[in-house]
Amino acid sequence: MNITLAQAEKMIAVAKEKSTAIDTKMNIAIVDAGANLVAFARMDGAWLGSLDISIKKAKTARFFDMNTGIIGELSQPGQPLFNIEHSNNGLITFPGGVPVKDANGNVIGAIGVSGSSVENDHTVAEAGALAV
Repeated sequence: MNITLAQAEKMIAVAKEKSTAIDTKMNIAIVDAGANLVAFARMDGAWLGSLDISIKKAKTARFFDMNTGIIGELSQPGQPLFNIEHSNNGLITFPGGVPVKDANGNVIGAIGVSGSSVENDHTVAEAGALAV
């Protein structure tokens, strides 16, 4: 099962609302179960360099079906996933990518957010993911 465009658009709307509420400007990417881009939004004034990061966060969250911040913890020196960020044409292993699940708990896609602190990125991504 895949995320629909309608669901992706709702996630973007909720993420934009959360971003505005915490006074940030974000790039927001939504991928489907195959890690293919379904929807993207760059808020006015959001960093250009964060565009690619948001997409890679969404893909990373879907590739491994976990929050990118968790992957970041596991990829530190001495940890079991050290250097994993070099796989899959580059992963992002810091917070801001969150898997999206349907009502039955099946992963149907992921959201990636970038444009502020990693804490804010995660907060906005989590809000978007919970919109489905």
